[in-house]
Amino acid sequence: MLEVKDVVAGYGATIAVQGISLSVPQGSCAALVGPNGHGKTTLLRAISGLVRTRSGSITFDGEDITRSTVEKIVERGLIHMPQGDLVFPDMTVEENLTLGAFTKAAAQGAKTRMGEVFEIFPRLLERRTQRARTLSGGERRMLAIGRGLMGDARFIMIDEPSLGLAPVIVDEVYRQIRRIADSGMTVLLVEENVNRAASLADVIHLVENGEIVRSGSGEELLADRAIRETYLGVAE
Repeated sequence: MLEVKDVVAGYGATIAVQGISLSVPQGSCAALVGPNGHGKTTLLRAISGLVRTRSGSITFDGEDITRSTVEKIVERGLIHMPQGDLVFPDMTVEENLTLGAFTKAAAQGAKTRMGEVFEIFPRLLERRTQRARTLSGGERRMLAIGRGLMGDARFIMIDEPSLGLAPVIVDEVYRQIRRIADSGMTVLLVEENVNRAASLADVIHLVENGEIVRSGSGEELLADRAIRETYLGVAE
């Protein structure tokens, strides 16, 4: 469904992504793991059109989107959920979700999609009339993900869903992401926590210095002594 080939991207004179290639088949869940500042977020931004690629190509559902605008990419159903909450604090839960259905196609099915979001995140249904600023950190993260789903999503990219949350809240957020993935949604996840990524993803790509240095299942990566020592702090 998504094909990234030899993509180079960055900011000004800084190259953050140095020739990354990867494939995410329809209905699968893939994860990018690795240290902060090594190009994972920049790659998502390049795929979603927020950062222009210097070279390489990006194909989504058989169409080249390398030079497409953000709006056109969203209209195709490729939705990017960035780090943090980025919700509108003085709007209600329902108003925030409604704003997620801003394309013509998404707006037509907004009522049905909102019902689906409330089914995935029952807590949002309970708080639908509350202002987003009154929600807990975990609830705001659920709202941000739910708003992304409102955009007639077929492929979602979630950047650091566990960032800044207590472990018990992360467990809940990941249970709901698992539910989304199990529904058939294609998912590309950025996550620093290798164990978290391994609990969800079919394949994990380890990113260092803007390159993919290792790919495999969670089981394969966690069996690698060097990865356990470097990313989990487990010395043997």
